[in-house]
Amino acid sequence: EVRFAEIHREDCTLDVDHLRSLLNERTRLVAVGAASNSSGSINPIREIASWAHAVGAWMFVDAVHYAPHALIDVAEIGCDFLACSAYKFFGPHVGVMWGRRELLESLPAYKLRPAPNELPGRWMTGTQSHETIAGAAEAVNYLADIGRLAGSEAVGRPSGLASPESLDRRAALERAFVAIGQYEQQLFRELLAGLQAIDGVTIHGITDPDRLDERLPTVSITHSRLTSAELATWLADRGIFAWHGNYYALQLTEALDLEPQGMLRLGLVHYNTAAEVARTIEALAEV
Repeated sequence: EVRFAEIHREDCTLDVDHLRSLLNERTRLVAVGAASNSSGSINPIREIASWAHAVGAWMFVDAVHYAPHALIDVAEIGCDFLACSAYKFFGPHVGVMWGRRELLESLPAYKLRPAPNELPGRWMTGTQSHETIAGAAEAVNYLADIGRLAGSEAVGRPSGLASPESLDRRAALERAFVAIGQYEQQLFRELLAGLQAIDGVTIHGITDPDRLDERLPTVSITHSRLTSAELATWLADRGIFAWHGNYYALQLTEALDLEPQGMLRLGLVHYNTAAEVARTIEALAEV
């Protein structure tokens, strides 16, 4: 039996009390997204992992949307499995999965009979895409370089630069995501304020400026006069790329009664600028 936790419709956050009520001694696996790719809400995955383990279940984290915005530490989370996609953290299209070694060694792997049964090959299908694996590693190095070059201010506006050799990769990544988070939140405040001022726009997610640490700079909206597809076309005609539909977050759009049109999604990352945010707000205000 697969059970689904409910959401709070007013801010599109996970109803963690309902999720916890679903857990019992029969629960085998708890699968949770670290963050919503639609509303941007961040889930309390460390707490959920402790609940899962308390009833003897495993914890699987989908970190696809979380990975480009915040540092991942599987030991700190306490999960048993974690997966993400390198293209989300600025690499090529290749999947990444981490799991506790004892589980990866003991669980049955669905593979071809002649394929190796040792780690990591038992979980890999056929010859690997070595070029994309190399690209994923370099994407991590790119993020680390941001940490080596970024100062205490926003990304790209360093002060008191450290030499690239002065930080190891993990320390550089920690510094990078602090800088990225600060810069993205600054941009997102501008985007959020602009969207709230536009007549006909409804924001589906956390809008309280004092709760922005509970979400990522990804926002989904609907408009009273245009469908999400029409909004996306309107922006595309003005050189602004946005996504529409449900972006595979079907459970959320169904819960919000927004199918089949879905929502328009806008997402910010560390290379976006205040000028791009202003241009997007201006374009939407002209609808």
